[in-house]
Amino acid sequence: MAKFDDNDGVVVVIGSGAGGGTLANELCQKGIKVVLLEAGKHYGIGDFTNDEWNAFGQLSWLDMRTTSGSWRVAKDFPNLPAWICKTVGGSTTHWAGASLRFQEHEFRVRSVYGDVDGAALLDWPLSLADLEPWYARAEDKMGVTRTHGIPGLPGNNNFKVMWNGAKRLGYKGVHTGRMAINSRPRDGRAACQQLGFCFQGCKTGAKWSTLYTEIPKAEATGNLDLRPESQVLTITHDEQGMVDGVVYADKDGSRHRQAARVVCVAGNSIESPRLLLNSASSKFPDGLANSSGQVGKNYMRHMTGSVYATFDKPVNMYRGTTMAGIVTDESINDPSRGFVGGYEMETLALGVPFMAAFLDPGAYGPLFTDALDHYDHMAGMWLVGEDMPQESNAITLHPTEKDQYGLPVPNVHFDDHPNDVAMRSHAYRQGSAVYDAVGAIRAYEVPPYPSTHNLGTNRMSANASDGVVNKWGQAHDVKNLFVSDGSVFTTGGAENPTLTIVTLAIRQADYIAGEMSRQSL
Repeated sequence: MAKFDDNDGVVVVIGSGAGGGTLANELCQKGIKVVLLEAGKHYGIGDFTNDEWNAFGQLSWLDMRTTSGSWRVAKDFPNLPAWICKTVGGSTTHWAGASLRFQEHEFRVRSVYGDVDGAALLDWPLSLADLEPWYARAEDKMGVTRTHGIPGLPGNNNFKVMWNGAKRLGYKGVHTGRMAINSRPRDGRAACQQLGFCFQGCKTGAKWSTLYTEIPKAEATGNLDLRPESQVLTITHDEQGMVDGVVYADKDGSRHRQAARVVCVAGNSIESPRLLLNSASSKFPDGLANSSGQVGKNYMRHMTGSVYATFDKPVNMYRGTTMAGIVTDESINDPSRGFVGGYEMETLALGVPFMAAFLDPGAYGPLFTDALDHYDHMAGMWLVGEDMPQESNAITLHPTEKDQYGLPVPNVHFDDHPNDVAMRSHAYRQGSAVYDAVGAIRAYEVPPYPSTHNLGTNRMSANASDGVVNKWGQAHDVKNLFVSDGSVFTTGGAENPTLTIVTLAIRQADYIAGEMSRQSL
């Protein structure tokens, strides 16, 4: 394994998930030396377990966090605002695989939606046309079904129930989705075996994850120095304000400094702004790259909710790929529905333990127990849509709570925007209608739970005063500092974000490599 301890010419990438893992490989393939620092442990496919609670404890980011705001998650899960992972591969070990491109209008929401009261809407500094070549590369890299001649996944019973109900309502965009899960052997990995444990780490490797795709390929070049259990605490800079390295703690808590020519932050929308804020200095008193005051602001988590329904015959929704089913018709922007933006309906199955935790947290009684008693007769879907960015929804440093390294923990503040509430209400009605159309006995509107979709907080902007990074993910304030994860999203769109994160990472790698070759970085 390569080691670049004393090399100040390397690119340091912080985080090994969809953004960081992809970026590291793309740079390594171009001959650039990369130090990849990951806070979590390095597990392999053989370490995954088809057990919900054990897998949750093994992979999830469970470090102390606090919450505030009126969102229900703050009441139900006050120290778990997000269900993301702390492990090599990041949340690509946990994600469901849904891989959808943003729609053209979702890059221009300020222009299309107009002035939405209370929302900090801003057009992206790039367009769908700008990203299309890199979207195509990302889909090919990830093996996204229904692209590049790759067939769709088969539909399980959960999908068949959704398909029948949706078609009876007149929906047209109904299929098993564009999924980064092999429907046939590809890229040296097997086809999906329909085990139904997509969230717990794919034991066959059919689902794309940087853990066993990007990172091994990067290591094979000899240009990657992967360091698991290495949590970055601060980013350092020189007298001119250029970043020159990072300080991190190893598994024993010992601190080390790694010099860098370029630093790329890919720690998710909570840890990335936290790191920038914790890297404050006399030159950057409000946090690194934060002259705009936008670091940590405009936190988005998508409008979410779920609908489950019980039927008179068994469905066994847990058998088969977890999220291979989608209805796209409601993802359009149609303000006549009472809100701007749109949402998707996607099949979802939770096991009995998580169903008991998420169905209606804190509930007890006949209705709750009846639902669990009929678990094998249940079908389910997740509702995911575009939420409105609000400056007051933010990641901040807690004034008193400290982590194991003595640094302030992040506080996650969130309040639903009225547009989010209206969209969720509409989605609940339509989701229930899908199941009612095929004879559901009872439908259950399940509240949002800790989301894997964490976006914003270091948003892209054309003007430095409006955001943190430019269209390349390059900090407006510090030209050799980049952000390489979903925190750069200007707005959230209705689509699952991973494909766009990977797309932006490939594009960013091309830019960084070009700038390094020109000695501009």
